[in-house]
Amino acid sequence: MAEHYSVLLKESIDALNIREDGIYVDGTLGRAGHSSEILKRLTTGHLYSFDLDEVAIEQSRPRLAQISDHFTLIHANFEEISRELEKCGVNQVDGMIFDLGVSSPQFDQPERGFSYRYDGPLDMRMDQSQSLNAYTIVNEYPYEQLVQILYRYGEEPFAKQIARNIEKHRALKPIETTFELVDIVKEALPAKVKNKKGHPAKQTFQAIRIAVNHELDALEQMLEQSLKLLKPNGRCAVITFHSLEDRIVKTIFKEVTSAPEIDKRLPITADQLPQADFELITRKPILPSNQELDENRRSHSAKLRVIERKGIKL
Repeated sequence: MAEHYSVLLKESIDALNIREDGIYVDGTLGRAGHSSEILKRLTTGHLYSFDLDEVAIEQSRPRLAQISDHFTLIHANFEEISRELEKCGVNQVDGMIFDLGVSSPQFDQPERGFSYRYDGPLDMRMDQSQSLNAYTIVNEYPYEQLVQILYRYGEEPFAKQIARNIEKHRALKPIETTFELVDIVKEALPAKVKNKKGHPAKQTFQAIRIAVNHELDALEQMLEQSLKLLKPNGRCAVITFHSLEDRIVKTIFKEVTSAPEIDKRLPITADQLPQADFELITRKPILPSNQELDENRRSHSAKLRVIERKGIKL
């Protein structure tokens, strides 16, 4: 199995401007790549790391313990970030990081069913305790809902054809494995599409995974909560891997960094104009270096965006 490669590691950690006495959150612990680097920079500060995957938490615990005991691991979705931090007595933080990619160990475990490259059960659950999985969506969701999922979450232009083919095959017998689904997707696509660069089932698998884990809804809720938690001069860094995620992050960041509109007819001087509470640290997203792209093919679609709550200039 491949080791997990922490995407944009140096760039994202540098962007947080970590203070040794600060309170930090890693909303996507994974195999503790980003958490480890944050923890190394803390002395009296504390790190709170979230993950839905209990295996990730248990595998990361000893790695972090070798660095420091100034951390708390939380088994929860990052959309519950405010509530979970409140349980820990935390209502303000100095920095937060979210790496929205599925970790390499999850992709590389056939039994998790995330990848079209390995044969395994149709699962795709990040949280193994939840009931909804890919099997349920593929075998039980009506045609119209399948089309909506494939269009919205996979931006799949052949959503209708794929959904019809899924419907046809599951009428004969349940679709149980990833390779069965791959074959059904390939069968539904024109030859010219299958011969293009990239795996023909990539968008379908992405769409179903997002639907299983409610990823986009959770992302919106997480961002709204996270920005409220930031202290003045606190920063939030988000690494996205596809256009749907990036669009949400970009839109929310733009909204909170734009000053409120006022009636231009009001007699207000320049210093009285309302100001936005946040400012963008990255006008354009930070992309992986050529060296990183050579080392890790899964970094190629990554984008890092960083925002800061305005405060006293340090």
